[in-house]
Amino acid sequence: MFFLIRFKGCLTNYRLQINTTQRIAQFCQRIGQPVRSKKPTSAGNAVQNFADLKHVRVVGGSGGNGCISFLQLWCNENAGPDGGDGGNGGHVIFEASSHVRDLNQMPTVIAGDSGVKGTNKDCNGKNAQHKVVKVPVGTVVKNAEGKVVCDLCKEGLMFIAARGGAGGKGNSFFVTDVEQAPKICEYGAEGENLQYTVEVKSIAHVGLIGLPNAGKSTLLRAISRARPKVAPYPFTTLKPHLGMVQYDDYEQIAVADLPGLVRDSHKNRGLGIQFLKHTERCAALLYVIDVSLPEPWRHLEILRFELAQFNESFARKPQVVVANKMDLADAEENLPELRSRIDLPVVPISAKFGTNVRKLLEKMRAIYDDNVGQSVE
Repeated sequence: MFFLIRFKGCLTNYRLQINTTQRIAQFCQRIGQPVRSKKPTSAGNAVQNFADLKHVRVVGGSGGNGCISFLQLWCNENAGPDGGDGGNGGHVIFEASSHVRDLNQMPTVIAGDSGVKGTNKDCNGKNAQHKVVKVPVGTVVKNAEGKVVCDLCKEGLMFIAARGGAGGKGNSFFVTDVEQAPKICEYGAEGENLQYTVEVKSIAHVGLIGLPNAGKSTLLRAISRARPKVAPYPFTTLKPHLGMVQYDDYEQIAVADLPGLVRDSHKNRGLGIQFLKHTERCAALLYVIDVSLPEPWRHLEILRFELAQFNESFARKPQVVVANKMDLADAEENLPELRSRIDLPVVPISAKFGTNVRKLLEKMRAIYDDNVGQSVE
């Protein structure tokens, strides 16, 4: 009887080990589930957009001046020159940081600190601290001629935008065997004075692309705390908006709502295609289509053609068609026809009422996990 009880206990422990192993494997293989933000949505109706392009003037700090001084002691009135050197001016450095999402906080004129001038008793001036300006990951810096001088595509990358001037030498530096009491020193050099165009080329992991009034802003409001303007007329979105989608494994996906495209946007019709630079490094593209309109597959053809005119590499990105406005008439009838005419996965939703939005978020997470490492090259 004793051996039987012991055998049953071993069998129970064995089964518990198998169940625990299976649960760990299932947890490791599962996809993070979207969760609602714990912070309440703002009661105000303020529209917050971000600055993605700025023209800045960058001035490096000037070096400190050297000092002319002669040491006088109680026992030796002519102890010799003791003028110290000036400190170096500070550089102005751009650093890519994931904690910054736009260029709103970047001033148009950025000046570095100047070095401290030298003093007597061979005391050199203090070097100025470098001024580090945080910019979003994916920022491209162009010089005055329009040439790209740096691409801050990874976290922690730095670019010296303007070098600080060197500090001037004091008169003790110029002592020679011939000249024992020089009365000369150097002024500190001026820092570089340059102009740049700072452009954010990568703002989101997923880009929402669609014709005007397709429901992109409504969808962004439904999946994030962003507050883009929503109105029943075209071109309510004049600037890109950004929203963050949170998941239960603490992963966050940035989604960008871009202004609507129209036919011949590549010819600068409508708002043009100047905002499509943000989608060049997105992990995925979501085509938001209004399936309640006649022949919605024609809208997808227009969008794909305009993207091809801007950059042919868009065709190699993961793409999903979001069949929006399923709550309206004729949407159910157009959906099967839309699926049969395109070669992309289709997720039918209603952004206004939140229908099937969770499935779309799970699809976004699966694409993000497969392509996030390849989105920035």
